[in-house]
Amino acid sequence: MQVCLASTSPARLMLLRQAGIEPLTLAPDVDEEAVIAETEAREDRILPPHDHVLLLARRKAADVAARVRAELPGFAGIVIGGDSMFELDGTVYGKPYTPEAATERWRGMRGRTGVLHSGHSVFLVPADGEPREAHAVAEAAVTFAADMDDDEIAAYVATGEPLHVAGAFTVDSLGGAFIERVDGDPSTVVGMSLSTVRRLVRELGVAWPTLWHRSDEPS
Repeated sequence: MQVCLASTSPARLMLLRQAGIEPLTLAPDVDEEAVIAETEAREDRILPPHDHVLLLARRKAADVAARVRAELPGFAGIVIGGDSMFELDGTVYGKPYTPEAATERWRGMRGRTGVLHSGHSVFLVPADGEPREAHAVAEAAVTFAADMDDDEIAAYVATGEPLHVAGAFTVDSLGGAFIERVDGDPSTVVGMSLSTVRRLVRELGVAWPTLWHRSDEPS
């Protein structure tokens, strides 16, 4: 059973590899801002985090599923798409991109708890027939250290790590020392809830162990 990750995120790739899966990776061709703007205009509402991450996860997975069918005729397996965003006191945060934004973000987060919303979409792409999809959102509450001082924030921001991740933090690298508690599947905070992906794979009739890459198999 082949696996394609609809993302070039190093964190998501690492998670799958740690779970015994060696996927293909394809970057989805999705204009995220345009998708959200068009949907909000059509539905005349601001999408809440749950709907926001699920919509983008599904669009990403659908785009890559269509491409593997067109470009990789021998592909038969699953495509996994995801999207994440961080919510604190009703405000949603994406990637800060600049040191100034990351610094302000961390000063506001220390000693507080926010929620990481992670959308998941799994497409089963058979050799023959139409793809089928299962999707879900996982959430994890993240509590940050209250005693993190400005010097520690400046040092962390200077590493560049928080600039290009949702919420401006990681739990599996340098940022992990500043996180006191995670309530929920910890892998959700890394970038993808493995327990959620497994459940979706099972909903599509695929046994999770069939996705494992076994190094003892003949090449």
